Amino acid sequence: MAIRSFHHHTPILGKNVYIDEAALVLGDVKIGDDSSIWPMTVVRGDIHKIRIGCRTNIQDGSVLHVTHDSQYSPGGQPLIIGDDVTVGHKSILHACQIGNQCLIGMGAIILDGAIIEDRVMVGANALVSSGKKLESGYLYLGSPAKVVRKLTDEELNFLNYSAQSYVDLKNQHLLKEEISGEQH
Repeated sequence: MAIRSFHHHTPILGKNVYIDEAALVLGDVKIGDDSSIWPMTVVRGDIHKIRIGCRTNIQDGSVLHVTHDSQYSPGGQPLIIGDDVTVGHKSILHACQIGNQCLIGMGAIILDGAIIEDRVMVGANALVSSGKKLESGYLYLGSPAKVVRKLTDEELNFLNYSAQSYVDLKNQHLLKEEISGEQH
């Protein structure tokens, strides 16, 4: 695994965090307990902070980045991701806020200043434009992302199931490393 410091900021990992050896976590990054970062994912907190909550999984090939302080973005913009979030393969999250118990579909792109409230599903390949706010309890699809309908009870329950299934999977990976003597 590649965990690297940048400008006196070293990533801080909670308890039982899994970071695949083929992922990169760099700079001002804090990752909560029981979260996981999967192969080929980049979490780059080099020009602002990234905060990832507990039991959140960032799946293969995703890119997480931030916006620096400038005349175009005074103060810059961090990336904040809540608890129990599933971020699908090859997603791009850039300087946005994701609430708790969300599912971000594979290949989705969420841009600067976007706010995803708690308990939202963003469909695969959706594009959430800069500054857009997605309301809690709904499914959003398309490019640009638009509300499609309220989430069903089954879908709302799936949000927790998805997060927990990745906690279970990362525990299997951590156990395998422990048994084989690999250091993580």
